[in-house]
Amino acid sequence: MRKWLKEIRESKGLTQEQVAILSGISRSHYTHIEQGNKTPSVEVAKSIAKTLKFNWVLFFENNSSFKEQIEMEAI
Repeated sequence: MRKWLKEIRESKGLTQEQVAILSGISRSHYTHIEQGNKTPSVEVAKSIAKTLKFNWVLFFENNSSFKEQIEMEAI
């Protein structure tokens, strides 16, 4: 889970659906990103970051979910 993303969203008083709409993606896609099940594309990362006003590179620092790390090791 990207706890930091949830904390930023909640600090802005927004729901997952509101962030998704403002970012131009589906709520389910946003939910998967926030839960750490998916890594966003650069375009989507920039859009979410713009909506929530943070630096989009946070998505690509070594804070990926355990599931994502295991999948990367399998490649």
